[in-house]
Parts: sequence; C-alpha cells; structure tokens
Amino acid sequence: MADREGTFEPPVTVALTGASGAQYGLRLIECLTAAGHEVWVMVSKAAHMVIATETDEQLPAQPGRLAEALIARSGARPGQIRCFGREDWLAPVASGSGAPSAMVICPCSTGTLSAVATGASNNLIERAADVALKERRQLILVPREAPLSAVHLEHMLALSRLGAVVLPAAPGFYHRPTSVEALVDFIVARILNQLGIAHTLMPRWGE
Repeated sequence: MADREGTFEPPVTVALTGASGAQYGLRLIECLTAAGHEVWVMVSKAAHMVIATETDEQLPAQPGRLAEALIARSGARPGQIRCFGREDWLAPVASGSGAPSAMVICPCSTGTLSAVATGASNNLIERAADVALKERRQLILVPREAPLSAVHLEHMLALSRLGAVVLPAAPGFYHRPTSVEALVDFIVARILNQLGIAHTLMPRWGE
C-alpha cells in the first residue's frame, strides 16, 4: 500500500514484448498498482501489435498517452504509472545510477530473450535488462514459446546463471481454474511471489 504521505511503494519496471500473452503483462500492471507500487512501463512495437490482436485494447504508442491509458485502465493514481519510449536513454532504467527497480519482462519474446542473454542493448527494454543484470537487481523473464529450440534453452540457461529468474508462462491446473482469467492470475501470482509482493490472486500451496 502507499504510505501516509501519498508516495508510492518502490517502483517495478514492467516491459511487454512481442510474445503471445499480453494479458499477463497487463494484469501484472493492474496488480502492482493495486499493491501501491509505482510502475515503470515499456511496450515494444511488436507488443502493441500483439495487444491489438489478443485483446480488445487499443493502447497508444506515445509514452505520455500510453501512461494515461494504463492509469485509466488499471485504476491507478495519477503519476503511479510512467511509460518510456524505446530510445528514451534518459529514463531512470537506462543507467545503473538511476533509481533501483526490479524488472519483469512479461511476456518475453525469444528475440528479447536472446538480446538480453547476449547484452545487445539495442533499445531501452534490452538496456534496462542489461542494467538489472550488471547491478545485480532482480530480473524476471516470462517467455511464452513452444516448442523450445536449443538456442532458446541455451539463452535461458545463460540468464539463469547470471542471476535472472526465467518463469515460463505455463500455468498449472491444480487450483482447478474455471476461466482464462484464472490461468492468467496463476502466472501473475507466481511473478508477485518472486517479487515478494503480497496478493490474493490464489492461495499458496498447502493453504
């Protein structure tokens, strides 16, 4: 929750890239703002196409308008969501001297996975992930691809060895989901668990 002075909990960076599963990233933003966190958002060009294909959303590309749309969509407070463009090199996520932030790439395309594993840093999403790795900050990648080639697996192994968490978008069924939303919440709950953020999306195992 936000503190008494009205400031937000520490920021969490959320990047949506061009893999299927835009619903995971959009739902994660909703849950993070509901928990009182400031959320820094980056959406790739391919992700905009996926969002338009998989959902009824028509999110604007311009960062300022995108932030307004996400705030309205999630019920966030003014200023709680900040969005950055692909080459906004003055964004705080672009440098290790910026404010520390955990980062989640959700969904994470295999192209982004490759770029992060090899330190490409060709755009702000890739650079932000590179900063997270070099500064030993929390980095969670949520790939959604099937089947996985040896290239994908090697990149995942490299990232795991570097300290990142690879959390595939592979929902379980032991909670007996009855809707697509319940499947989405399963993965979002796992992400929130990794971030140490309390939620009520689903009970923990054994509860």
